This record gives sequence, C-alpha cells and structure tokens, in this order.
Amino acid sequence: MPSTWALDALIIAAYFVAIITIGLRMGRKEESLHDFALGGRQIPWWAVLASIIAAETSAGTFLGTPGEGYSLRNFTYLQLAIGTILARIIVAGVFIGPYYRYNVYSIYEFLTVRFGATSKNAASAVFLVTRVLASGTRLYVAAIILVLAWTLGTGARPGPGGEFLIYLAAITFVVVLTTVYTMLGGIKAVIWTDVIQAVIMFGSALGAIFLLYKGIPGGWDAISARLQAPADLRFIDLGTDPAAGFWANVKTVLESEYTLWTALLGSTFTTMATHGTDQDMVQRMLTAKDARRAKLSLVLSGLADLPVVLVFLTIGILLWVFYQVNPDPGLPEKMNEKFGYYILTGLPPGMRGLLIAGFFATAMGSLSTALNALATSWTRDWHEPYFQRRGGGDADSLRVVRASTAIFSILMIVVAAATAYFVILHPKSRIIPIALGIFGYTYGSLLGVFLVGMLTRTRGSDRGNVLAMILGFVSVAILSGLPNDVAAIFGAKLYAQPAWLPVIEFPWRILFGTLVTFAVAMCFRTDARAGLVARP
Repeated sequence: MPSTWALDALIIAAYFVAIITIGLRMGRKEESLHDFALGGRQIPWWAVLASIIAAETSAGTFLGTPGEGYSLRNFTYLQLAIGTILARIIVAGVFIGPYYRYNVYSIYEFLTVRFGATSKNAASAVFLVTRVLASGTRLYVAAIILVLAWTLGTGARPGPGGEFLIYLAAITFVVVLTTVYTMLGGIKAVIWTDVIQAVIMFGSALGAIFLLYKGIPGGWDAISARLQAPADLRFIDLGTDPAAGFWANVKTVLESEYTLWTALLGSTFTTMATHGTDQDMVQRMLTAKDARRAKLSLVLSGLADLPVVLVFLTIGILLWVFYQVNPDPGLPEKMNEKFGYYILTGLPPGMRGLLIAGFFATAMGSLSTALNALATSWTRDWHEPYFQRRGGGDADSLRVVRASTAIFSILMIVVAAATAYFVILHPKSRIIPIALGIFGYTYGSLLGVFLVGMLTRTRGSDRGNVLAMILGFVSVAILSGLPNDVAAIFGAKLYAQPAWLPVIEFPWRILFGTLVTFAVAMCFRTDARAGLVARP
C-alpha cells in the first residue's frame, strides 16, 4: 500500500473496530425479543432521530444524490423534502399512537388486531420481499469505491467478470461485518452505531463541499457563470406549460420525476408508506420511551432531511463545475461513480479516509436497520404464531431472530450481486430511480390497507384487503409500464400503451397504489369478530 494511503487505512480501520466493538457490547445485554427488537423502549429521542437519518441516508444516497445533482445541475430533487415533512406530521398524528397503544413489536400486528391474521400475513410478506429487494439493490453501491480503487491502482478497468467479482467480494465484506453487530446487539447496536455513522457521514460530506469549492478557481462567481445562474440553480419546477392543455400538463407532471406536484403529492404518499407502514423505519421509532418522544424524533428527522439532501446535491453540482474547470479523462461515465472517483483522486490523505469511512457508514447504517427489521418481522409475524415450539418463550425467539438476521443477510448478498451484474451491463443506470422504484410497486398496497384500518371503524376485511392489495399492485404495474419493461428484456412487447395514458414515474407509484387499494378495501365491511378497533 502506498504511504499516502497509510493514514486513510488507519481511519477506516478505526471506524470498523469502533462499530464492531459497540455491537459486541450491546449484545451482552440482550435477554429477550423485547430487548432485541425494541431496546426495552429506553432509547433517547435524539438517538432515534439520528438513527432515522442514518437509515434514510444509504450508500445510494451518498453516491446517487450527487449523481442527481451532477446530472440535473439544479436543486429540484430537494422539492421532494416538502412532501417528506408533511407526511411525517401525518404519520406522527395517525400511526404512532396505535402502535404504542397495542404494544406491537412488528407493526403488522396492528392489522391482526384490526382485521385478522390474513391481512397481517399479506402485509408482512409484502414487506419481507420488498425490503430484501430494495435494500439489496442499494447495497451493491457499497462496492463502487473498491471497483474504482482497483481501476486506479491497475490503470485499467477490469472486464465484466472481474468487475463482478470485486463487487461480490466488497458486498460480502460489508454484509458480514454489519451482520455481526446487528445479530449480536439488536436494535440498540443498530441505533447507537447509527448515531456515529450519521455524524461521520454528514461531517465528511461537508468536508467534501469545502474542498470542491476551494478547488474551483474564481469561487462563487466562476461557479455561477458555469451554471448560468440563477436558471440552473432553481429549487422549484412546476413541470407545466401554460400553452398546453389540461390533460397534457397532467400527463407531463405524472411522467416527471421532480416537480412541485411530485413534492406535494407523490413524495407525501411515499414517505407516509416508508415511515408509517415499513417495519424498517418504524421499528426504531418504537424504541423511544413513549409515543410523544417517538413523534418528536420522526418530525424533526423530516426537517433534518433538508440540509442532508441539500449537501449531497451541492456536492454533485460542484463536481460538475469542478470537472468542467479541471477536465479529467479518467472520469467515469457512470453518474453514480463520479463522486467516488473524486474521493479517491481529488482528496488529500486523511480526508480521503474520512470520506470512505463516511461512505461505508451510510451503507452499513441502512443495512443494519433493514436486517433488524426483517428478522423482527419474521420472528414476530411468522415464527411465533406458526412455528414456535410450545413453551419456547423468549430464549427461542431470541435464537430465531438472530439466526434469521444471518439468513436475510445472505439474501441481501444475492440481490446486491444481481443488481451489480445488471449495472455492469447497463452502465448508464441511475441509482435513485432503481432503489426507490422497487418499493413503489408494493408499498401503496401496504399504505392503503393501513389507512383503512387507522381511519375507519367498520370498513375493510381480510378477504377484501388481500384483493385490494393485489389490484393496487396491478394498477401501478400497468401505469408504470412494468409488463412491457420486463418483456423488453427478452426483446418483446406485450401491448401498446395508449397515447393518452401516462407512464408514471417512480415518485407517483405509491400514490396510485394507495388510492386503488384504499378504494377497493373500503368496499368491504369489517368482520365483527375481527377484534379491537384501533383509533389514533
């Protein structure tokens, strides 16, 4: 290893040692599923807040959001934060109270109380499959730094087979380390390591902005001139044309990713689903001492999203200007590799190690939360009611939740490896639409059923909910053109999309899935024997 990398290696090694040490120490205190999944409900609200931020900021965000800034060269992606704040207020007011009232470990237990076991099983199954696919898809990003380092070290990019092997090795390394502290330490290890990871992530990103700015001669005047400010540095985009007709504008908006309408509607429904009906995100809120503190951490995390997203978009925009001023023939073509390339080639020793540690922190933070939530949902929703031996008790549940953490980590590796292979074959793929697009097909169904349960007393039933969830998925698949997208992989086309029918972009999928699911589920009446009715 070159001497210039010695300090970087020391910083990265210190990070890994600190994270694993915390996980091992937390693991000594786990005696039951209540400790493993909820941390005994003794986590301070500010730690929960930091954990939410760390979970939201995946490796895909670390490299993908700068890629969006580099590609778009404006801040319109930041509009989506408007919806995330509105949604968190709604989730805090409607969802968190019932979860605490019925003392759920897995949030899908609420559906058992409200409708019956079939609704719970359907929702939990959707979560388990979707979360493995979505988190696994984002996980492949953790290997990008190593692929770039290999290319720079050897002077040539490896062939597709060699690149895939590097991805696979890096993915496995990150997953194994994360699984160790998550499996042993449970949610307490997840949250306290998330606090460290959030600090490292945000601090290193601010350092990157400072160094990028210093590397552009002429400062802000030069940056503005390159971007033709203020037009390119806009925050708001209506996505409409006054000269066009009403439906033409509606179609344009639904086929656009980042507009004000997306922020107010699409992003709101998306965040309601991810922060209200996804065990991955809600579980950390349930570790707070009471519902009031959980709500506080949730709402404040929405406000904290603004500076986080702004920082990473700014990195991408400054990267574009930096490489306009300082052309580099070695700059990768892939948008999601440009920031990683700058980290490896444009930063001084020490700062480079801190950024790489920050990158791994984001990958491990989001992965650990997903593993913990998947294991908890499987144990609580499936093992305990259907497979647990009579008299198994806490010891059996704790054993199963730890074993299932390891099993889900293997599934994550498989999905991440498949994603890496896809991206190698399609180098112009963008991370954010891929990662966010996956749960867009299914989480509308989850949100629709939960809203029926939370907002009504007598509507919705086990049978009706399952039908509604299926129709919600089918409607989103058709509106997004999924059947033709799948057929195109095999060189075929199933049907011609009518010219008047929009092909909706990923931020709109959950909204339409929710509306269809909610409408269908409302057509059925709740069985009087379903049990208690939860009200906020």
